[in-house]
Amino acid sequence: MQVKDTTFLITGAASGLGAATAERLVAGGGRVVLCDLSEAVEAHAERLGDGARAVRGDVTSGDDIQAAIDAAVALSGGRGLAGVIHCAGVVSVAKLVDRDGNPADLDAYARTIQINLVGTFNVMRLAAAAMAKNSPGEDGERGVIVNTASVAAFDGQVGQCAYGASKAGVVGMSLPAARELSRHGIRVMAIAPGVFETPMMSEIPDEAAQALAAAVPFPKRLGRPAEFARLAEQIVTNPMLNGEVIRLDGGIRMQ
Repeated sequence: MQVKDTTFLITGAASGLGAATAERLVAGGGRVVLCDLSEAVEAHAERLGDGARAVRGDVTSGDDIQAAIDAAVALSGGRGLAGVIHCAGVVSVAKLVDRDGNPADLDAYARTIQINLVGTFNVMRLAAAAMAKNSPGEDGERGVIVNTASVAAFDGQVGQCAYGASKAGVVGMSLPAARELSRHGIRVMAIAPGVFETPMMSEIPDEAAQALAAAVPFPKRLGRPAEFARLAEQIVTNPMLNGEVIRLDGGIRMQ
């Protein structure tokens, strides 16, 4: 699949990984619909020019995501939605039992699962239904879905039960979804970033963020959103990438 003249939906597109991916795909001649709850998504789409549209939406809402997909189909000029890069998500940190002996908040756990895991499934199911209607391209390909997992899916730290479980769920869906959607010519991949310079990282104390950056074997720094975007583009354009999770982490293995 080529980026040029192809239409993509990007969630979590107001900032961080999603914003960088939108910028890269537009620079490559693609068209993008940026979906995010933040009103900042509208300003970002305006900066990207005629090839971008913004849709305010919640990834856990079927109506919101269908509206974003419909906007992408309209933007495509009849060619259909060809790709989704799903970056929307939240980070959460909570111990099962806090220092005062109180149990973790169940509602907070459920919220993380709802956004990160159920939201991913919601985007996948609606995007796949739209892509299945596309005319097949080279090798019979009709679309590609790129989800965002995390290294926490594999080596989550203390306090990451909710976050680690939600991202492990994203990993667990990748191969079954790829197998199922193969008959429609739709590929499914996931990227598992390590520690990146994103708004999520700003929620972590500076000392902790510096320690995480120092723990990366090489390069010894936080990842950059543009590096995530480069990998997403590579997945879009390489048809043999399917049913797999790629760690993008500089070799870090969390303690």
